[in-house]
Formats: sequence, structure tokens, C-alpha cells
Amino acid sequence: MADQNHELRKAGLKVTLPRVKILQILENATGQHHLSAEDVYKTLLEAGEDVGLATVYRVLTQFESAGLVIRHNFDGGHAVFEISQEEHHDHMVCLDSGEIIEFFDETIERRQQEIAEEHGFELVDHALVLYVRPRGSNATRQDGLPRK
Repeated sequence: MADQNHELRKAGLKVTLPRVKILQILENATGQHHLSAEDVYKTLLEAGEDVGLATVYRVLTQFESAGLVIRHNFDGGHAVFEISQEEHHDHMVCLDSGEIIEFFDETIERRQQEIAEEHGFELVDHALVLYVRPRGSNATRQDGLPRK
């Protein structure tokens, strides 16, 4: 718990029990590094913690503002959160299972830099999300965007 207290203070946030518990849940998310507010809330309930869903949303928004977490709005606009990391990575979202796969590819990173430079720009940041499905699946995007 001392680590979470330090992280909260370093981010300029007051140490409160809900903040500590929510940060612990996000840091200890095994197998699934991207949790929705509802996922966090359910985990708190299962642990017998008395924290409301509105508090979870408020704390996650505070964490995002403080740079502790990153919010992603993948397919269907469903927001999920992951702990901010030093090293960059991109995402694949399986349209069939909802699984979120993190990956890093040096060739893709280099090519994005080259494309920005070819157009006279300096690449500052980017977010790449690949929407995938198992071969043979007919799963489609749910956000109404055109299919490629």
C-alpha cells in the first residue's frame, strides 16, 4: 500500500482509501490490463469494499488527469483504463471476444515517423488500434464506422 500512497502523492492527489483500492486493482489486474469502471466496481464489491460506482468514475477521471492511467475508447465507445507505462505500445481489439492485445512493432513505429516527416510534420504522439477477428469469424465493429 506504501507504493500506491507514494504514487498518489507524486501525482498530486490526496491519499484516500478509495483511490488506494482502485489503484491497487488497476496495478494488480492479471491477464487483463484494460479495465472498465464497471470492472473496477465489481472487483471492489467482490472484495467487500463499500465504494460506489460514481466514486469509481470520479477517481478514474482524476487518475487520468493526473497521468496515472490512460483511457481508451475502443469499439462501441466503451471506455477502458490502463496504468500509464513508460514504454509505448499499440493495441489490437478482437471483435469476437473483446480481448485487447498489446503489441509493439519497430517497423510500424519507424514508418509512422517517416510518413509524418514526408508530409512536413514532426510526430508527437499516436494511438494505433487494429480491430481484428479470428479467421472465419463474421464479427464486425459495433460503433457504426464503415468496414474496410
